[in-house]
Amino acid sequence: MAKRDCCSSGFAVGFSGHYFVWWSSSFYLLALIQFLVLVNSSAATSGPVINVTKHISFTHFSLDDPSVLSDVKLLGSAKFSMEKSIIQIPDESKAFDLRHQAGRAIYSSPVRLLDPYTHTPASFQTTFSFQFSNSSNASVDGDGPSHGGSGLTFIIVPDEFTVGRPGPWLGMLNDACQEDYKAVGIEFDTRQNPEFGDPNDNHVGINLASIVSTKAINASDFGVFLNDGSVHRAWITYDGPRRWMDIHLGSDGHPSKPVFSGSLDLSPHLNEYMFIGFSASTGNKTQIHNVLSWNFSATSQAFLRFPSEETCESKITLRKSEAAQSQTTQKRSNKEPSSSFFIFIAVAVLALATMIGFIFCSRRGRNDNSKLTAIPEKTQRPRPPNKPRRFTFTEISSATRAFSETEMLGSDARGVYYRGKLSNGCQVAIKRLSAQFLNSQQGLDRRRLLKEIGAMSRVRHPNLVPIRGWCNDNREMMIVYDFYANGSLDKWLFGAGVLPWTRRFKVINDVAEALSFLHCKQLAHKNMKTSSVFLDVSFRAVLGDFGMVLSATDSRRFESAISQTADVFEFGIFVLEVVSGRGRLDPEVEQEERDLVDFAWRMHVKDEKVKVVDGRMGSLVNLEQAIRALDIGLLCTLNESKGRPKMEEVVEFLSMDKQIPELPACRPVSLFPYNSATGLCTGYSCGPFK
Repeated sequence: MAKRDCCSSGFAVGFSGHYFVWWSSSFYLLALIQFLVLVNSSAATSGPVINVTKHISFTHFSLDDPSVLSDVKLLGSAKFSMEKSIIQIPDESKAFDLRHQAGRAIYSSPVRLLDPYTHTPASFQTTFSFQFSNSSNASVDGDGPSHGGSGLTFIIVPDEFTVGRPGPWLGMLNDACQEDYKAVGIEFDTRQNPEFGDPNDNHVGINLASIVSTKAINASDFGVFLNDGSVHRAWITYDGPRRWMDIHLGSDGHPSKPVFSGSLDLSPHLNEYMFIGFSASTGNKTQIHNVLSWNFSATSQAFLRFPSEETCESKITLRKSEAAQSQTTQKRSNKEPSSSFFIFIAVAVLALATMIGFIFCSRRGRNDNSKLTAIPEKTQRPRPPNKPRRFTFTEISSATRAFSETEMLGSDARGVYYRGKLSNGCQVAIKRLSAQFLNSQQGLDRRRLLKEIGAMSRVRHPNLVPIRGWCNDNREMMIVYDFYANGSLDKWLFGAGVLPWTRRFKVINDVAEALSFLHCKQLAHKNMKTSSVFLDVSFRAVLGDFGMVLSATDSRRFESAISQTADVFEFGIFVLEVVSGRGRLDPEVEQEERDLVDFAWRMHVKDEKVKVVDGRMGSLVNLEQAIRALDIGLLCTLNESKGRPKMEEVVEFLSMDKQIPELPACRPVSLFPYNSATGLCTGYSCGPFK
């Protein structure tokens, strides 16, 4: 054994030595190739440095000036005021409801703000005058006057068609924006939002791809009160090569002391060409954001490419001395081989060295290995990637940091959700079934539960949450799902901010597709609610948190016959919640409107379904589309024998491929006698209307 070990060591040393020489040579050859490629590419990009400049000037925004209409693009609730020759966000002339409005005024052409080769941001200067005023038609609510909210932002964004969210998002960012959405904003905020780290309701903030300010400055310290009704002027200066920004803010003349002066690198948040302009929004409280004038100038450095030897003039000259020119070019090409020729030679040498190295090492290995006895290695059976598997309790505990409270995502009647990180770095959501559920009638049969989890894990659809595995150790039972950073839909519908209609309608379609797919597989969801719908980074809706999916042939008693129709009924209520932006039983509204299904049917009878639509969405909602969705939702709450559709038909209704049947003139006597969450007849799921 000692002799064999010694031989093995000798072979390893000799083999590694030859490989070291071979890899060293290969490394130098690769370095040579890279150098030649860089030389070649630098020749294409280097040249004289020039300054690319852009100047924008609007002393007013009068519609009599044709450049205003052609150079300024208005989005959302931004409008030109014909009387005052200014930009208003929102439009004061439509003062029936100025709450939850968002708009942008964008310069219609992109401006070069970054050199892509050196990643040096452009230097720019902008100054603009603005004023915050209250609408003459502002209403008064229970919280006092409806004026006083949010603020104006000077924005640098990558496109000219995105409208940001209303409320505290200042119209700067939209929920459709990706995590790497490049945007820069200088906000003049008159609403304090502690969740965003605002110091007060009178501050200037610098936002870099986030609504949370990188730097927030109290404007009161400089004697400026943004919502005092006076005209304010801002001066923003940025030195690109130095990465330095100065912001001045005042009412009378250029103030000597800046409100901000410091180092700020904008390059990670810029594309080569960006759009510039203003955004503003309102929330529960409103104000009119007026932009009176605007000047902007930018200077960026660019490298001119070397001019081509072939020009119009050279073609004319070539006709006179074509032969002489061709001979000169041929001699020069013979004397000075191109860089591509060197690259070809280097690649050929590298390939030859690789072949020789492999042949030499393989022969040396065969000669040395002839003295050794080969020990066969145990081959492991390959496992398909992402196939659901069983996790140990130790793995789950380690992933959740021993089920730390800081990793808790939420809970329901069946258990608690935790965020976890597996050993391979993947983030997951883990549902730890509660002891109360496991000891109930539904949870006592562990074998049945495992069978249901297995059925879920085999289902794959873009709008269904994938299951990564399960755990059945130490009297514990847990399910491991994919993790979605944007969380569940209920937090977006009923929490802070307002989800725009385009996103809501997309969510309804996504969930309908998921349920239709489940039903065609003879499966049911049985836990259809807003908290069971999750949003990925692109705000695509995925349906998860199954209520234990059962194959219809294995269902108990009448459950197999009604589980899918129960899904349709719950989907109908889900649609009403998404359209109205409120829960099915909302304790914060008046008694007669508390039951959402009852309220929606009564509005249908009165032909006033528009009152069900979430008014916080403002004028951006497509009312025709929203009313159609409401009709589909009400249709799903009909008794099965009275016209309740299948999910396959619901998908066709939503895609406009099929006409919606006419709803009954009056509401039905009773609703579906089944509650999918408990299996019992409770609440309005089976109670008659009053």
